[in-house]
Amino acid sequence: MTRVDRLVYYLANQSTSLSSLRLCKRRWEIGKLIKKQRVLTSWVGGNDLKAVEGGGAGPILSTLNAVTFDSVELLCSYPPEDVEPYLAWLRQQIHVSISAHYVSLSSPINLGEIYQAASQHLKRLNSASNQLSILLSPGTPAMQAVWILLGKTHYPATFYQSSREQGVQQVEVPFEIAAEYVPAANAISTDKLVQLAGLEAPVDAAFDSIVTQSERMLALKAQAQILAAKQVPVLIYGETGTGKELFARAIHNAGPRSAESFVAVNCGAIPPELIDSTLFGHRKGAFTGAYENRMGVFQQANGGTLFLDEFGELTSDAQVRLLRVLQEGVVTPVGGGPEVKVNVRLVTATHRNLMQAVAEGGFREDLFYRVAIGVLHLPPLREREGDLLLLADSLLSAMAAGDESLKSKKISAEAKNLILKYPWRGNVRELQSTLLRAALWCSGDVIGAMDIEQAMFQLPPEKQGLMSQDVSQGIDLQEIISEVAGHYLRQALKITGKNKTRAASLLGLKSQQTLSNWMDRYGIE
Repeated sequence: MTRVDRLVYYLANQSTSLSSLRLCKRRWEIGKLIKKQRVLTSWVGGNDLKAVEGGGAGPILSTLNAVTFDSVELLCSYPPEDVEPYLAWLRQQIHVSISAHYVSLSSPINLGEIYQAASQHLKRLNSASNQLSILLSPGTPAMQAVWILLGKTHYPATFYQSSREQGVQQVEVPFEIAAEYVPAANAISTDKLVQLAGLEAPVDAAFDSIVTQSERMLALKAQAQILAAKQVPVLIYGETGTGKELFARAIHNAGPRSAESFVAVNCGAIPPELIDSTLFGHRKGAFTGAYENRMGVFQQANGGTLFLDEFGELTSDAQVRLLRVLQEGVVTPVGGGPEVKVNVRLVTATHRNLMQAVAEGGFREDLFYRVAIGVLHLPPLREREGDLLLLADSLLSAMAAGDESLKSKKISAEAKNLILKYPWRGNVRELQSTLLRAALWCSGDVIGAMDIEQAMFQLPPEKQGLMSQDVSQGIDLQEIISEVAGHYLRQALKITGKNKTRAASLLGLKSQQTLSNWMDRYGIE
C-alpha cells in the first residue's frame, strides 16, 4: 500500500459522517481496482545471456533500469542450462518479480511456432489488471514481427526497444493493423495437416461414431448392428462421401471378428493387370517385378473382415475368379502353387447401381446375389433431414481434437445458413474438407460466411434438359422453341455447306423458301 493509499484509507475511517466514510472507502476501493500492474515481457536474447560474463547489461536489464515495472515475464527458447544462470544474475541486479517460460522451437525463424508460443504467452498475461509492455530488441526479426502483430491486434501493448547507441526508448509503431491474418494452417505441422485432410474412417469406428438424428439413418444404423452380429456378406450402396467405410468398420468392430484384421482395398484404384495379385497374392517370379512371394488381401484378412470398396469397378474376368473364392473358400496365388484356405467376412461397397449393371450385362448376376445378402443403401447428405449442421459441428470438434490450433474455432450463424443452402454433391467428405479449409484459413476464431464461401468449390450449375423444365415454376415456351429451332437450323446449314435446298430437305421443310422464313423468324443469317 502506497503512502497515498494509506492516507485515503485513514481519512475514510476518521470521517464523522457515515456517508462520507462510505464514499471515501468506495473511492479507495475503485482506485485499487483501476491501478494496473505493469508487466514487461520479452524473449531472452543472446546479448542478454552474454551480460552474465560482463558483456554489458543487455536489453532486458537496461530496460528494467530505465523504466519501472511490477513484474517481468520472459520467453526462453534457449536451453534451461543456458538461461538459469542469467536469471539468477538478473534477480541480483534488480528486485522485481521475474518469471521464465520455456518453449521449444525447431528454428528461431519459424513464424508458425513463434506465433503459437507468443500468442499463448500473451493470452496468459492479458487481463484487466495488467498493463502489457513488450520489449522488441531481444530475439530474431521473426520474433519481433510477431510481437508487433499481436501487440497491435489481440493484445494491445506498449512497445520498447533498447540499444547501446540510443538507450531505452518507447516505440510508436507508425501504422495500424486492421485485422490479424495468421491462419491456423501456419501452426500445424505437415504430418498433422495430412492426417486432418486424410478423411479416413477411424480404426476404432463404432456405430456411435455415426452422427445422425435422421430417422432414415437411425434405421440404417439399427439394421447394420443386426447384420454385424450375423456375419453375412454386406453390400453398402451410396454416393461418394456418404460414409460407406465408416459403416463397414463399425460392422466389423461390432461383430464377433472385431479382434481380427480389417483389411480395406479400393477396387477402382487397382490396375487391371494387378487385380489377381492384389486379391489373391502371387509367387516369386510370377511376373516382371514379382521379386518375392506376397499374400493377397484375402489372406491378409483371414479370420477377419475384407472390405472391397468400389466393388462395382471389378472387371468381368476378376468377377469370375472372385466368385470361385467365395464359393469354395480357397485362393490360388498368381504363379501357381498350392491353394490356400481363407475364411473372411466380406463387406463390399459401391456407388454404382449394380442391379442395373446386372440387367445390362455389365455385372455377374450370380456374384451380385452372393454378396448382397445384407444390403444398406446410404442416403446422400442432402436427404438426411436435420443432420447437416449437426455433422458440421461434430466434424469441427473432431478436427479440434486433432490439433490444438483449431480448438477455439466456431461456425457463425451466417456461415451455417450458407452451409444449409449448399447442395453438397460430395456429401460428408466434401463437407469435412470444406470445413477444414475454412478453419485453416479464417482470420479469427469464428468461421464466417465468407470463409465458408471461399472454401467451397463452386461447380457450374447443371443445365436442365429442355424436356425436363418445371412448368409449375413457369417457363418461356417461345424461348425453348427458338433454342431448339436455332440449333437444328444451324446444324443443317453447316452440314450442307449452306445449301438451303438440301438443308430444308434434312429438316423436313417443304422448300427453300420455308427454310428462309424460319431463318428470318429465329434470326439466323
